[in-house]
Amino acid sequence: MNKKIVVASKNPVKINASLEGMQKILPKIDFEVEGIDVPSGVSDQPMSTEETWQGALNRATNAKAKAPDADYWVGMEGGIDKDDEGKMFAFAWMCVIDKDNDIGKGMTGVFYLPPKVQQLVEEGIELGYANDKVFNEHGSKQKGGAVGSLTFGAVGRTEYYVQALVLAMIPLINKEMYKEAL
Repeated sequence: MNKKIVVASKNPVKINASLEGMQKILPKIDFEVEGIDVPSGVSDQPMSTEETWQGALNRATNAKAKAPDADYWVGMEGGIDKDDEGKMFAFAWMCVIDKDNDIGKGMTGVFYLPPKVQQLVEEGIELGYANDKVFNEHGSKQKGGAVGSLTFGAVGRTEYYVQALVLAMIPLINKEMYKEAL
């Protein structure tokens, strides 16, 4: 059986994470994946959990509108928030929409940003660029991301996103159990 995934990004990390996550949760299905550019409708650097979720939902919704011939549409949005002490942490929301317009939500774990990165983000620099500047990297968003830099490669951005994508699929592949909630 073949199914098509449309990912609301051309970023190879997001495309690969979507495919890998789907293959993990639905191993008997062959997937075709396509990345497309669509707007998030939120800031380039979302600064709250709510804004980040809205970006993921908007991306998945916009992907479905732009490329309606698929089985799943995936929106991923990385964001930043602060704890009660003002320390900044990063995370990402995953949104998966299926053909029935049911929505699955998954979120990565969080990790705290070092003060130098936090300062640059507070000055208006998007996390990927702040990360590149502090760690003297180039294009880290298309590679290991901030999580990869801060864990010395122990956790890469693709791996980081895969688990959250799998979690987003839970209500979509267990619809009978989640009928009232969807």
